[in-house]
Amino acid sequence: MAVAAGTATSLKLMGLIALSDLPRKDSISLISELKTLGVRTVMVTGDAPATAAIVAHAVGLDGAVCPPGAIPDGVKPEDFAVFASILPEGKFDLVKAFQKNGHTVGMCGDGANDAPALRQAQMGIAVSTATDVAKSAAGIVLTQAGLGGIVAAVKEGRITFQRILTYTLNSVLKKIVQVLLLAIGLVMTGHAVLTPMLMVIVMITGDFLAMALTTDRVRPSPVPNSWQVGRITIAGVTLGGCFLAFCVAVLAVGKFEMQFGIEALRTLSVVAIVYGSQATIYALRGRRHLWGLRPTVWLVASSVADILIISTLAIRGIAMAPLPAPVLACEFGAAIIFGLILDGVKIPVFARLGIS
Repeated sequence: MAVAAGTATSLKLMGLIALSDLPRKDSISLISELKTLGVRTVMVTGDAPATAAIVAHAVGLDGAVCPPGAIPDGVKPEDFAVFASILPEGKFDLVKAFQKNGHTVGMCGDGANDAPALRQAQMGIAVSTATDVAKSAAGIVLTQAGLGGIVAAVKEGRITFQRILTYTLNSVLKKIVQVLLLAIGLVMTGHAVLTPMLMVIVMITGDFLAMALTTDRVRPSPVPNSWQVGRITIAGVTLGGCFLAFCVAVLAVGKFEMQFGIEALRTLSVVAIVYGSQATIYALRGRRHLWGLRPTVWLVASSVADILIISTLAIRGIAMAPLPAPVLACEFGAAIIFGLILDGVKIPVFARLGIS
């Protein structure tokens, strides 16, 4: 800014005042953390390219600067680190160009001119000091200054994704087992191995554990996630086949080795499902080995409650034929072994299908 003094016809330059809008001190670390999470960050600004390049370098965005003018056709986030001299409609066009190339776009802005791009992006993010128009257009509004809320939102979203993924896999497993076990049990015994009352017991005990999954500790994935329904279904069917094999094996031992009648076989089957469900939950709750992440108190409490409920009903013969405690202990031990085997099977299955 130039400062002059004098009359309107004879001004004399007194000096220059340099102005600068420094980036926040935490910008470098936050952008670096986003990079470690697999999120590529680019700067989009209406400022001149030279100014934008200096600010981008200061926050760790080193890369090419897009030439001024229209957005290039087929532009990708990795092509340029800085998009300068961009008009409001250019921000909107840039978001659409990234989306056209298959990217999930998060747009962060603060002004009314950012509103169209904030609305177009899958994740429109308005900063805490944004205008009301920008906040209305955005899907996420930060309540604190800086980019820390963006990092937190990414991590929380991935944690939620992992919990939903575990719930989905668990649901697919149970549907496969409950339907096919009825068919196989009918062939093996000539009777339905699960009565309507036993199915209700399975659902009630399973709901305790499913609800507790919402409180479980999970690892946010290191890269962005997407719902690949076909691969998730294949994984669920594959691991569900293992669960079905466990239940059928327990039923076969009861039928051919212990010579149990149909009532005792029904109790044996329902206990196998409940015990096996516990094993599958602990095996599937993480994408790595089950001992790598400690479960929450609520999840453990739900497991204990489920096991106590079904064991008490089975030993006392409530709503089902009674079974000796040693038989239940052997079945529980078999479920533990099954859980460890399933934990080993899931690693190559998830790796093969790209589920992380």
